[in-house]
Amino acid sequence: MERKGNILIVDDDPSIRKVMAAILEEKGYKVDTAETGKIAIQKTKTKFYNLALLDIRLPDMEGTELLTQMKQTTPPMIKIMVTGYPSLQNAVEALNRGANAFIIKPLNIDQALGIIEKLLEKQRESLTMTQDRIADFIETRAKQLEQEATTK
Repeated sequence: MERKGNILIVDDDPSIRKVMAAILEEKGYKVDTAETGKIAIQKTKTKFYNLALLDIRLPDMEGTELLTQMKQTTPPMIKIMVTGYPSLQNAVEALNRGANAFIIKPLNIDQALGIIEKLLEKQRESLTMTQDRIADFIETRAKQLEQEATTK
């Protein structure tokens, strides 16, 4: 089965990590997990993840703090906040700190998978457009250099 992307699940609840990992792996994703923010940060420094599901309450830090500490990647890692404590304040803070989406526990699996798929598709499209722009630039620049060489 083709891997659809690399996902990091950050949640202090082992049952949530296990169930989400099983569901996502069944759908073709490569999944890694972390039970604390510190472990998640270490993992993002050494591995590439397309997407991270971040619990808003972790034993060592708030998920919103983790958002700003996670390593920047190219293409940018998608970050989805997951919370059992929904509030407008939490949602606004998460989005202001770089979250791409906000999902409320208990998870509606179909809804969560839909959000994940949609965001990963946008990421793939963005990467393809960037690659196309680079290819166009190289082609144009090669023609310019060729023309300059023949006019000298």
